[in-house]
Amino acid sequence: MDNISNITTTRSIENVLNNNKTPLDHKTIGNYLQYLCNAFLYYKVKRYDIQGKQYLTRQDKYYLVDHGFKYAKLGMKNINYGRVYENIVAMELLRSGYEIYVGTLYNNETDFVAMKQNEKIHIQVSDDISNEETVKREVDSLLKIRDAYPKKLIARTKHDTYTYEGVEIIDIAKWLAN
Repeated sequence: MDNISNITTTRSIENVLNNNKTPLDHKTIGNYLQYLCNAFLYYKVKRYDIQGKQYLTRQDKYYLVDHGFKYAKLGMKNINYGRVYENIVAMELLRSGYEIYVGTLYNNETDFVAMKQNEKIHIQVSDDISNEETVKREVDSLLKIRDAYPKKLIARTKHDTYTYEGVEIIDIAKWLAN
């Protein structure tokens, strides 16, 4: 639960458990993760190679269907709002009928490639972009994508929607209200 919106592999979970003297096989861990997804507690999001237009089979991300589970188990301290916002955006995209993937291009990651019928959107999610360097870092991965599909940065801006070098920057509260 504490690892939502991070790249996750069954091997990395196996290594952590084995280091904590809880021996478990990566295949068993994969089965447990699948059970959690089948129970609709988590949604698994695969990686998508933007340039090669192919689905990658390793290093998925898992998103929690309800943050209440996480807070009930782990408490409210040390909340990483960037991860929480990314999880919220993932759930909203799924609810809206999009297929979502983690975009990968030139060793860079874009939070989401959202596809529905003929529509495709590249989305980056951030917590605080009040610093110009943070805006540039978040927008940089989107600007490296050389296609004509819309690119959006969703963040807690508390401002009206605006465009930065062709990337639409939207306040997460306004995006959710639409």
